[in-house]
Amino acid sequence: MATVTAPAPKASPGVLTRPAARKLLALAVAAAILVPFAVTQWGGATWPSALTVDVSEPLGRASDWIIDNRDSHPLFLYFFGHVSNVVVLAVRAVYLALLAVGWAGVTAIGALLAWRVAGVRLALGTAVAFLACGLLGMWVPTMQTLALMVVAVLASVVVGALLGLAAGLSDRMDRVLRPVLDTMQVLPAFAYLLPVVLVFGIGVPAAVLATVVYAAPPMARLTALGLRGADKEVLEAVESLGTTARQRLLTARIPLARKELLLGLNQTIMMALSMAVIASVIGAGGLGDRVYQALASVDVGAALAAGIPIVLLAVVLDRVTGAAGEERPGESRRSPLTWLYALAAAAAVAVAGRLAGVLEWPDGWELNIAEPVNRAVDWMTAHLYSGVPVVGGTADWAAHFTDWVLNPLRDGLQWLPWWSVLLIVAALAWLIGTWRTALTAVLAMAAIGVLGVWNPSLDTLSQVLAAVAVTLVIGFATGVAAARSDRVERALRPVLDVFQTMPQFVYLIPVVALFGVGRAPAVAAAVVYALPAVVRITAQGLRQVDPAAMESARSLGATSGQQLRQVQLPLARPALLLAVNQGVVLVLAVVIIGGLVGGGALGYQVVFGLAQGDLATGLVAGAAIVCLGLMLDRVTQPTDRRPRKGA
Repeated sequence: MATVTAPAPKASPGVLTRPAARKLLALAVAAAILVPFAVTQWGGATWPSALTVDVSEPLGRASDWIIDNRDSHPLFLYFFGHVSNVVVLAVRAVYLALLAVGWAGVTAIGALLAWRVAGVRLALGTAVAFLACGLLGMWVPTMQTLALMVVAVLASVVVGALLGLAAGLSDRMDRVLRPVLDTMQVLPAFAYLLPVVLVFGIGVPAAVLATVVYAAPPMARLTALGLRGADKEVLEAVESLGTTARQRLLTARIPLARKELLLGLNQTIMMALSMAVIASVIGAGGLGDRVYQALASVDVGAALAAGIPIVLLAVVLDRVTGAAGEERPGESRRSPLTWLYALAAAAAVAVAGRLAGVLEWPDGWELNIAEPVNRAVDWMTAHLYSGVPVVGGTADWAAHFTDWVLNPLRDGLQWLPWWSVLLIVAALAWLIGTWRTALTAVLAMAAIGVLGVWNPSLDTLSQVLAAVAVTLVIGFATGVAAARSDRVERALRPVLDVFQTMPQFVYLIPVVALFGVGRAPAVAAAVVYALPAVVRITAQGLRQVDPAAMESARSLGATSGQQLRQVQLPLARPALLLAVNQGVVLVLAVVIIGGLVGGGALGYQVVFGLAQGDLATGLVAGAAIVCLGLMLDRVTQPTDRRPRKGA
């Protein structure tokens, strides 16, 4: 056993240092040739204006053409117009059906479906979740959001499944669709809300279609993954029976990809619900609109009352769709009779509620949590915002964080010559990957300069780096504690669930109330959003360390701290690097939200573009965020972890 752990510290420097030195030497030689030429041609610290391209004029012309022709051009009258009408009719039909069934019928249908799929415990949880939506006075907005989500999820599943089918059956389509899906996932939602609104106007169609763009990629990726990962022996056996390609797809490939398809459905639902608040900005209504209105009036209680139903819907749908993908031996759920019993029971409850005239949630059963929550927030603001002895108030923390961390980091990045930033990016990306990785990262960073948003992008980058540093410090410490204690892990699980499913707008309000408006609350919101993923990945990586290695360390007399430092952390390195990567991506996803509370930089430009109908400003800032995300992904995720490497 000792031979497994002893050589590791000696082998690592020998393997990594020499290639790293060769890479840095090659980069230094290239820099010695290229940097003098760049300085001579384009001096100065900031990106040279001679290397920028003005895209505002063509984008402005495109925006004007859409506005001028939206009511007369055949493309809008006979295609986009019909799409809009279909979406409106579908959402309205689902909403009216939910209202016709009544609160008792909807609760019964949800609970019986959960019982049929996952058992009694989840059925009770589903019933409690729906009843809680009514108790909070949010039954009608919940039904509006549910109707919108039903249509958006169905459309996302159909679009994603078709794209995944094409990518799963064709290598060429897989290569073509991969960058498209990457862009759909990384491009901030606010950036493509504007073109959707230009085409469809404010309202439900724009909200549904924006949600489809955001939520379809997971279904496409997982469908392709499931089809490509089907057991080759089974496929060969089916093919030997003389079946056609279509028969093999329907009888073998799709059934074998069942788990991936259900996981894709699960992820699509989660991403669609996460769009509920953002889509409310363009007229989606429902719970998201209540949260957004509460943000505008800084009403924490109202935001929480509308945010809790979103969390409950997300948790229930996550558990139900997750359980649908699990095989449980001994279950009677496969019997068609149980479906008949469940449908009959749900229909009986719905009819009974309709006959009793209790379709709408009774006003007397509602609980007002807004007032006590606002009183608690007022108390926290009064006692924690400033004047706290010794430690100071949260406003002081925000000011110190801005003055001591954010400002120096931003000023330092903007002080660096533009060519030195490209060199640093190239060095980091090449050290962790290959020359292709470095080239991709450098081109992504250079594209930001070409778009003319170099300084705002460096401002955003400073906020991202600060937020990632705080997230990793807290996330690694918490993840280690969760990995080493089952009690801590159980206590953290519901907290992390709430943090992951609560809309960013909801916890943005108390953050602003405690820290004020500025870049510090934007960083705090990003930390809260990214922290759960870092904690979960860290804890899972440490828990999956080979037990034999841990037993070997204990037998050699290693203390608990030594086991962590010398065995668990080195062996969990891939998971820790993945945690870093996910922390970066998730922090970057909140940049736009931070723009609403004084974060400035690219986030503000995207929000400003949406608010003013300025297609050029919004799309350019959104494209810059995509380039930042691509660059940060390349410098935080080793190449040997990429699927492309093994392919």
